[in-house]
Amino acid sequence: MNQTGYDIAIVGAGPAGMTAALYALRAGKTVLLLEGQAYGGQIIQSPKVENYPGAPEIGGVELAEQMMGQIRALGVEMIAESVQRIHPEDNRFRMETFAHVYTASAVILATGVGHRKLGVPGEEALIGRGVSFCATCDGMFFRRREVAVVGGGNTAVQDALVLAEICSKVYLIHRRDSFRAEAHLMERVRSSEKIEIIPDTVVTAIRGEMRLESLTLRNTKSGEECELAVAGLFEAVGTLPQNAAFADAVALDAEGYIPTDADCMTATPGIFAAGDCRQKAVRQLTTATADGTVAALAAVEWLNRAR
Repeated sequence: MNQTGYDIAIVGAGPAGMTAALYALRAGKTVLLLEGQAYGGQIIQSPKVENYPGAPEIGGVELAEQMMGQIRALGVEMIAESVQRIHPEDNRFRMETFAHVYTASAVILATGVGHRKLGVPGEEALIGRGVSFCATCDGMFFRRREVAVVGGGNTAVQDALVLAEICSKVYLIHRRDSFRAEAHLMERVRSSEKIEIIPDTVVTAIRGEMRLESLTLRNTKSGEECELAVAGLFEAVGTLPQNAAFADAVALDAEGYIPTDADCMTATPGIFAAGDCRQKAVRQLTTATADGTVAALAAVEWLNRAR
């Protein structure tokens, strides 16, 4: 195992992590950015970002590339590895990946959230074989075919709109008769000839041998069940924090989020949390970048005081 030391290590390269890196680098600190998957986090799954100040309409991938380009120009060191464990060692923090060990004087956890699953029969076996969590990533695999989207928030509705440009038919399935999605998005859905809303309905099974063939649906009011033949299912039913690996390093709440103070510091001095992984009421792109700013400046101040 190799071992390298930094002032600040940031775990996660979504908007919160990249913003934290920006502010820490501008403060003159050495920064390590660790990300086991693609940088950008949840925004790379959004074909259009329309709620970021100063950018009325920008692609999620484009925004992530701009953020990464900015911090690379400042000299960030990014390593494509997943952190498996963090623990204190000699007034520093030791971060272990599968292949290496890194140390830093302060840590910012910006691990984001992962996809919540339906937890129904057939789901696990058919992930990647018709079951997907990213319409922008996988939509073209279902060109001119019928698909379904499950969920009632902005992500589900945006996925349905993206797929309506590609697929012959999109069924938007939601367990309630009202949606949490923004009104202007719902207007676009209701005006689309390719999208059919199926309210008050849940998926109880996902069927298929080698690939997805159909869904078993149950109406939550009548209890009536039916089969819906589709080639693809896109799940957008919420997210889960990606903090389990750090339960020994920081406190987690009952849902797995990280409690912090107003400066994004956790109960463990020297470890901060930013973005969707943090315990808070609102999880948006703007709050993620705000958290990254606060966490980085607080970490810099903490380091300066410690020295």
